[in-house]
This record gives sequence, structure tokens and C-alpha cells, in this order.
Amino acid sequence: MKLPRPSPKALLAAGIVIVVVMSGLGVSTAYAYAGDIPRGTTVLGVDIGAMTRAEATAALEATLAEHADQLAAPVSVQVAEAQGELDPAEIGLAVDVAATVEKAANGSRSLLPFLAGDREVAPVVRVDAEALDERLRELADDVGEAMTMPEITFDGTEPVPVYPAPGLGLDADRSAEVLTAAWPPIGTGDWIAPQTIAIPLVEINPVTTAEEVDRLIAELARPAVAAPVTVELGEAGSFEIPPAAIARSLKLTADDRGEIIPRVDSEALRDALADQLAEVEDEPVDATVVLDGGEPVVVDGEDGTQVDTESLAGDLLGVLPAAAPRTVEAATTTVEPELTTAEVEDLGIVEQVSTFTTYFDGGLSSPRSQNIVRVSEMVDGALVLPGETFSLNGHTGERGYEQGFQDAPVILGGRLQPGVGGGISQFTTTLFNAAYYAGLEDVEHHPHSYHYSRYPAVIESTIFYPDLDMKFRNNTDYGVLIDTSYTDGSITVSMWSTRIWDEIKTEWSPKRNITKPERMYVDPGPDCIETVGIDGFTQDAYRIFIQDGREVRREKFTWRYDAQPEVICGEAPDEDEDR
Repeated sequence: MKLPRPSPKALLAAGIVIVVVMSGLGVSTAYAYAGDIPRGTTVLGVDIGAMTRAEATAALEATLAEHADQLAAPVSVQVAEAQGELDPAEIGLAVDVAATVEKAANGSRSLLPFLAGDREVAPVVRVDAEALDERLRELADDVGEAMTMPEITFDGTEPVPVYPAPGLGLDADRSAEVLTAAWPPIGTGDWIAPQTIAIPLVEINPVTTAEEVDRLIAELARPAVAAPVTVELGEAGSFEIPPAAIARSLKLTADDRGEIIPRVDSEALRDALADQLAEVEDEPVDATVVLDGGEPVVVDGEDGTQVDTESLAGDLLGVLPAAAPRTVEAATTTVEPELTTAEVEDLGIVEQVSTFTTYFDGGLSSPRSQNIVRVSEMVDGALVLPGETFSLNGHTGERGYEQGFQDAPVILGGRLQPGVGGGISQFTTTLFNAAYYAGLEDVEHHPHSYHYSRYPAVIESTIFYPDLDMKFRNNTDYGVLIDTSYTDGSITVSMWSTRIWDEIKTEWSPKRNITKPERMYVDPGPDCIETVGIDGFTQDAYRIFIQDGREVRREKFTWRYDAQPEVICGEAPDEDEDR
């Protein structure tokens, strides 16, 4: 069927209608978009429609300023069962006014705002996602379920995989998204009572997959320990890194994201190669002070050489996937001593500042005397730097048969019995008094349970590894050299430094609270050592510091001695016979 053609009058009328409508639409559009922001646009309940960007910015900033206290208030959050509060300032939580205005201005340019009414634009909220994540983890450290981190360890030289598994935890971006969508609680221009914001837990997966663990075993872990690696040192020679040392130092553990990043631990490599490195390295020798003809003389230190295991670790990693033979080059570095000649010369060790001697019986052949000599040899020549604390236990380490000590009488169970290292308390007392009369700071000492006349009362010290120690601190600006010497009946300890005090002397109080010894009968045998018994008492000793002829300070030491029992090796007599 053929449609009739519109008449010229109809076409003219339609054209007039279109022009009128289009003209009206133009007027409407112009009305809707007066200013930079479409009419009817609100943000946080503030009408910014028909405003310029500058006007809209000022209006929003004014509203936010009105609610400044509320915007700075802690934000209540909940992660699973854990609840806490976040300080907006600590996590950078704030409304980005400029971005919000731009978002409102660049909204849809259709007629919808004009035809459909108000248009609410959500504010652009910024937050430091990393800081937020850190705070949330502090609040909810125990919630969720940890990922099983991938790892490859070694059982000897056999790779052992740990495959990854997902966990349930926080995702920094998702947490930031949820928090910024719910904050700030402002609507229609008014503050709304804030609600607790629930931060979701999401499934989290380690970056390294099970397939990648298998690939690392096949391409790195197994080839790494299949054969040794030769290390060339140039003129210094060469050595081999055995598979066991490679296994100890190759680390295939995951970072916080669950990604395995292979590395060779240089410290573990050095420990694993202790024997090999000992053959090619020279240890540095510290400078020190010795006595030569009764005068202190500085002995120069010596540089050492050391394999650069830090660089070697990186180069070694590069060849571990390769098949044998494998070779890497390594450099040696010069290592200065910890204590250089110049540093020792500056210590001011120029004169003897104290000396103390105690005496013993039996000559040098007795086990007790040999123990005294052995410990004195270990301490002889020790340097104590300014501010350092000297520990006798720390300096000698454990004192047992392997260190050359023998059985001699010690106080055990309230009486003398044989024990390894017996007698070294005499050296300890001698050392303590040398430090005491040098004016050095007493840090720790323990007088004996019983008083023996060979020691000065109160200012004496026993020792027992590791529980009882003797320590003093060099509280001067100068170094201290400990010098020990002995004869067949005495042990002497001297301190060399720079004299601080003109004199240090001791005054004792009278003895008080005197107690008498009891008699004890002990079965005869090698563990029974007879004693005549010693009175117990309490006494004070005062260390007096003299400078320019006058007393400038005194320190009080007090000790209570028990009465040492009279020990008789044999059976106790019957009461009738005793009468």
C-alpha cells in the first residue's frame, strides 16, 4: 500500500514544533548547567548545584569545618570478632574536596538532573591503605586463618617441599574500599551517629603456587646440591663448596606475600665453610699491650684477609642451577683488627695503678695450686677498654677437665669436698682486690660462705660457673691491662692504666654476731675433708678514695659469714662414751 505524502502545511507545522522543542531544550540545558556543577547536585547533603568549582569547594570545606571534631574522632571498626578504633589522622583518612568537586562537575551532562530532580554525589575519600592495613593487623592479629607459606628446606641434601595453601585475612585494597565507602557519616548536611564499620576478611593466597614449588625443586634445589662448586681465589688458591654447605646456605623461604625468592645466606655460608675458609683466610690480630722489662709496650696489630662471602653468595646463586662442573670466582678483602695500634696507644696504659697478692701452701704441684696457675694464665694480658665490664666467667668460659682444671677442695653441701677447679676462688679474690684497689666499679662479687684467713674479710670473692661470677667495670677514660704472675706460694694480680686516685684504702668495723662451729661426723673416704671449724661473724669494710690528701668518697661492703663446721672423718662416738 502506498502511503500518502504529507502535505506542505503538515511538514511546515512539524518543523515549527521541532524548532520550538529544540529551542526549549536549549533553554532547559542552559538552566540545568548554570555554573560548573549541574543544578540539583548535592554532596554530603550540601547543595552545590549551579556553583562554580571555587564556590563548591568553599561550600564543602565550610561544612567539613563545622564537623571538624567529628571527622577527627576515632572510627570504630570490626574485623571478625575483633573490635577497635582507628585514628583518622594516623591512617590519612580524609575527604578530598578538590577531587570531589571535580567528580561532581564531570558528572553526566544529560538532562537527568533537571528532569529527575536532585543528584547525590558521593565524596571522594582518601586513606593510606598501607597504614590502614598495618593498624587493622594490630587490632586483629589473631583473626582469620594464616596462609600456609610455601617453602623448600633440605633434609641433609634432599629437598623437602612445603606446598602453599590459602588463608583468610585482610586485603589492604578491599579494606580501604569498604572504609572509604562508609565514611564520613554526614547526610543532608548533618552528622549522623557513626556506626561500627565491618572490615571483611577475604581469601588470601601465597604468590608462589604449588606448581612453582615443584619447578623450583626441579630447576634449582636438586641441581644445587648435585655436585660441589669450586671457588677460585686467584693467587690465594681455591677451595670447594660441598653440597652439604650449599644445602645449609640456600634459602628457599617465602616473604610476607608468600613469594619464594631464592637467595644464598652469606652468614650461613660462612658458618658452613668454616673449615675451608680457615685454610685460605688469615685472622686479624688485635693490637695489645705487654710488659717488657716492667714497662708497658704497645704491640702492633696485624691486618687479616677474608673471603668476601657476601659477594660470593650472590655469584654462587647464579651457578647453582647449572650442571657440574661449576666454578665461581671470589675476592678476598683486607680486614682490620678490632683494636688497632693507634687505638691502643690512645688507651693511656702507662703505669701500675694497683697490685694484690694472696698466698697458698703446697707448692705448685698440688691440684689446687695448678688450678690457680691455669686460670691466671687465661686472664693474663686481658685488656678492659673504657666503659667495658670484665666478667671472669665470660673471659674464661666453663672451667672443666677439658680446659686443664683438676679436682681440688670446694665448698659443697656446707663442707669441703673435691670438685673440678677447686682453688680458683683464690685467684678470683686476688683479681677482685686488684680491681678494688684500682678504684674500678664493682659490678658483681660473692664472698665465701666461710671466712678463710688467707683472704681479707668481706672484700673477697668466690666463683662458680655459670651461676656465681666476678665482674668489674672500667669506669675510667683509660684502658686497663690485667697482669698476672705467680710463685710456688703466691698469686699476684696487677692493674696497669693511668692513675686516677692518689690512694685507695680499707677500714674494717669490729666483728659482730659471732657464732661458733658445730661438730660434724662424716663417713671416711675420698670425699671427706677434715676441718677444724671456723667462727662465723658479720663485718663491714669501707673502701675509701683519697685525692689530694683528703677522703672524697667511701663505699660500704657488708657480709655475714657462717660458722664452718668442724668435720671429723669417722663415726660419731656413743653418747655414753661421750660422757
